[in-house]
Amino acid sequence: MQHNKVLILDFGSQYTQLIARRVRELNIYSEIYPYNKIPDQLESYNAVILSGSPVSVRSDEALHPDLSNIRGKKPILAVCYGAQYLAHFSGGEVSESNTREYGRANLAYIKEEEDFFENIHKGSQVWMSHSDTIKQLPEGGVLLASTEDVENAAFKIENEQTYAIQFHPEVYHSTDGHQLLHNFLIKIARVNQDWTPQSFVEETVDDLKAKLGNDKVVLGLSGGVDSSVAAMLLHKAIGKNLYCIFVNNGLLRKNEFEDVLHQYEGMGLNVKGVDASARFLDALAGKSEPEEKRKIIGRVFIEVFDDEAHSIQDVKWLAQGTIYPDVIESVSATGGPSATIKSHHNVGGLPDFMKLKVVEPLKSLFKDEVRRVGASMNMDSQLLGRHPFPGPGLAIRILGDLTREKVRILQEVDAIFINNLKSWNLYDKVWQAGAMLLPVNSVGVMGDERTYEKCVALRAVESTDGMTADWVNLPYEFLQKTSNEIINRVKGVNRVVYDISSKPPATIEWE
Repeated sequence: MQHNKVLILDFGSQYTQLIARRVRELNIYSEIYPYNKIPDQLESYNAVILSGSPVSVRSDEALHPDLSNIRGKKPILAVCYGAQYLAHFSGGEVSESNTREYGRANLAYIKEEEDFFENIHKGSQVWMSHSDTIKQLPEGGVLLASTEDVENAAFKIENEQTYAIQFHPEVYHSTDGHQLLHNFLIKIARVNQDWTPQSFVEETVDDLKAKLGNDKVVLGLSGGVDSSVAAMLLHKAIGKNLYCIFVNNGLLRKNEFEDVLHQYEGMGLNVKGVDASARFLDALAGKSEPEEKRKIIGRVFIEVFDDEAHSIQDVKWLAQGTIYPDVIESVSATGGPSATIKSHHNVGGLPDFMKLKVVEPLKSLFKDEVRRVGASMNMDSQLLGRHPFPGPGLAIRILGDLTREKVRILQEVDAIFINNLKSWNLYDKVWQAGAMLLPVNSVGVMGDERTYEKCVALRAVESTDGMTADWVNLPYEFLQKTSNEIINRVKGVNRVVYDISSKPPATIEWE
């Protein structure tokens, strides 16, 4: 990409990916690298942001970036750990705070006539998340802002375009965080706002043309936003050389196999439906451990694709709709100090026996960015508005072992829930919804008879990218009607509960 870029150095903060999203919302392209793997070609970056970290700068495990080619040469915004690092190792002082500085705070002092705080006023709410605090500014440090509890909440370094803050502008709770990033990147660093969905499409299509040439590509369609947008990008690049395959793994929603195939009619894509449900369900029989189920689905998925690829002469590439949250939850996307949360079925490479190379045109995008890219290509709004659905399907919504009967029960429950969301005009107000079949039976009574049947949990969340999510406060009348319909119409279920957990600490899926 030839346009302006921002380099984000990751020190392991849970918020690093949010920094990237906020920068991109300003139509500025950003890339994340680990603090100890700084790119050699720094001239291609117009500004640098240092992230927060769970590590203390005062500890033996303090993370030490080599900033010799950045300090004084590039505009720098140091956030939380980054700010404390600049203070602690440049003549200032960082010490343990008397009380952990976490949560909402308000700016009690702002240095006037500073471009950094343009259109931000005293009293603005910010979000703190640290247990150390800066007691003394570094050499050349100039105080820019304070809160009631944190004197050195923001500072700059004289004779450098280096700015530092102890709060997190990237999180929702910092009400003027967007403005502050705008001030730093556009007013101070003078980065051009030239990264848009349209530019992403143009650059990605050009890149795909150069990478794939006249090669044939096989792509797994799921009916969801990610694979559909990936297909349209590839179709623009290679046309008839793209072969799309939609696999029925037996773990789809009710009637989804037929509905998805119908959905793609008229899009100009070459789509083939493959019913491999028996193959997946047989492989999953008796398996209950979540990671094992995910890996089995990934393995069988690859095997099915290998079989189908052999039926197409000279296929060289396997395309996937992998997006950024898939990657960063499976492995550290940057090689930095972050933990694996769960494995994703389409992340982690291909087995040796499969000779196809992988192409993933969306792996640097968040979900909301994928939707904007699809809209820029005039894709159907109903397809782009479809809720995310996990690649492993209902396998990770059926806790414990899988049987065909459990799949049937959950398909029926899920259909009632989703259809009711649509009929009550709630579907588009929810980012993702689904039902979970729990591995417990509970006592109930129906028609004066005792029952001992399954419990299902309904889940509906609001989010923008899947990295964080809050549960949706659905109307009681809706939940009452949906619960009654499920219990009355789905044989084998006598209890319905509603999940009111947010991510974090929970994940959106239960497995």
